[in-house]
Amino acid sequence: MKQEITFEDSKGESLCGILSDPYENKSHPLVVLCHGFSTSKDGRTYLRLEEMLNREGISTFRFDFFGHGESGGRFEDITTSRAVDDVLSALRFAEKSGYTKIGLFGSSFGGLASILAASRSNSPRILALKSPVTDYRTMALTRLSQKELREWKDKGYMEFETFDDEKRRLNYSFYEDAEKINAREAAQGIQIPVLIVHGDADETVPVEQSRKAASLITDCRLEIIQGCDHVYSDPEHFERLLRLVSEFIIDSFRPLSPNP
Repeated sequence: MKQEITFEDSKGESLCGILSDPYENKSHPLVVLCHGFSTSKDGRTYLRLEEMLNREGISTFRFDFFGHGESGGRFEDITTSRAVDDVLSALRFAEKSGYTKIGLFGSSFGGLASILAASRSNSPRILALKSPVTDYRTMALTRLSQKELREWKDKGYMEFETFDDEKRRLNYSFYEDAEKINAREAAQGIQIPVLIVHGDADETVPVEQSRKAASLITDCRLEIIQGCDHVYSDPEHFERLLRLVSEFIIDSFRPLSPNP
């Protein structure tokens, strides 16, 4: 059964998610799916994982971050800290709904939020990451000149184009927040099994970020896909990502999953 869910973050903002529980059985595992920056819960990765995991008796909860998709808030006001709060709110929703075997999956920006949330919450039993960001500040300093950073600060916002060629605004508060984030320190505190999948031709998030993160997490498996870009545009790369993530989740939860 699929059900549209409205829940709130810690600030009372309305968030929208889709709970897909094929057996309506809370004794089955549930995986919270976190999308990337400027995308939504309806992206192909989350729809396919929902389908693949549901077939194996694993429920899913994909949701839109603040300012994204069908959730409340203005996109330009998003920050990493706000996204972490959203993930923690989604995990709390899962717990309050009666699920006790919870996994977490995050992509890119959602991967960063998931790393930080997993370091602060005891809910997730496993964590899977697709090309996660771990250092937005360094990425910004690499891509923006000091002049561009000053203009962003003076103007209060910058304009950029998304992967879908849509123009968006992003407030300077995003960068100010990113300066305070230490995902690598958070990674060191994660004690659950972790899978990271990343392409070595990723032009958006350097694969070195995942190599470093993997070296800091106690129980982490890093899968690098040769020639793969950030959006997994090659169908073979995309299918391999789905296979790696779904098998990791299914194998991790198999002893915990009762028969349908």
